[in-house]
Amino acid sequence: MAQIKAVFFDQDGVIIDTERDGHRVAFNKTFKEFGYDFEWDVEYYHELLQVAGGKERMKHHLHSKGFGVPVKPEEEDDLIKSMHKRKTTIFVDMIESGELPLRPGVKRFMQEVNDAGLVLGVCTTSNERSAHAVAYKILKDINFDFVLAGDVVKNKKPAPDIYNLALERTGLKPAECLVIEDSRNGVLAAKAAGMPAVVTTNHYTEREDVGDGDIVVTALGDPDGELGALKQGGEGLDFDGVLHLNQLVAYFSS
Repeated sequence: MAQIKAVFFDQDGVIIDTERDGHRVAFNKTFKEFGYDFEWDVEYYHELLQVAGGKERMKHHLHSKGFGVPVKPEEEDDLIKSMHKRKTTIFVDMIESGELPLRPGVKRFMQEVNDAGLVLGVCTTSNERSAHAVAYKILKDINFDFVLAGDVVKNKKPAPDIYNLALERTGLKPAECLVIEDSRNGVLAAKAAGMPAVVTTNHYTEREDVGDGDIVVTALGDPDGELGALKQGGEGLDFDGVLHLNQLVAYFSS
């Protein structure tokens, strides 16, 4: 197999466990500000996560359940864009205030990627502004080669478009790039692009079918903090609750 030369991280649920207590809360605050009296509860939001993209989730809700008041078809797109812009502001404020901490082992692992001189990128369907807040503010000590986010590609995960774009940016082959994902849609996108994938599950995705991932752990793990548990794959890895870059490079290059 090829030597790993790049690592691509998804953002939401991988770098920060944003979905339940971040994006969902920001959406609900936005709905209230816009005068709507519905909320997305924890379980319903898990259903909505099967739809990639925040604007797409709002549109799906509008078409399937409605907003409680009529929305004219010709006004729908502008309304969704306005709501999503406000939701993004609320979400970014939450990130910058420190309400949403990094997941265990993420910064450590990224530093290992930097130290090894490998390419490091972010490939997310999250809005570009929120992606940049995470990469360039919360993780300002990490050197990213690129951050691909939001509507940079036409088709969102599980389509492989964003990972194919990462391949174009780097000029690397799929087998030379390792993806860190957390969800079924993300894993399917990575595998459709021909890349090996490590899955770090969270509250929502631990119940999803992420069996297409090559290795599945509950977290990347920190030596002095929360450790991860190996759920699938990783045969021959000396895994003690902390997953290191050199282990994965050796594993996928053998």
